[in-house]
Amino acid sequence: MWTISKEFRFEAAHSLEHLPETHKCHYLHGHSYKLTVYCRGDLTNQWVIDYADISDAVLPWVQQLDHKNLNDIIMCATTAENICYWLWRRLLPKLPLLYRIDINETPGTCCSYCPRP
Repeated sequence: MWTISKEFRFEAAHSLEHLPETHKCHYLHGHSYKLTVYCRGDLTNQWVIDYADISDAVLPWVQQLDHKNLNDIIMCATTAENICYWLWRRLLPKLPLLYRIDINETPGTCCSYCPRP
């Protein structure tokens, strides 16, 4: 079993309105997000999946989020956890070998969603 990954970046704003007004994330602010998509499988045609196929599945969603207010697109609290899950549900139909998604809001923070063993 092999695991490969591909990184994508996008800029977006959001606010976490469920937090108290005293919390800095309650207010509109932005991040330079890094999305890492992992696919896992056996070697077919000498690879797990063509990186171009990953890009074809991911880029339309990244373009939808880039330079946008995530609160206008993701209809729940725009935490890293919910962004991961939102992307997972949209990518899985096009990437059946999807294994894990990582979202970094900052260079020092990461949320991973990996529901498969």
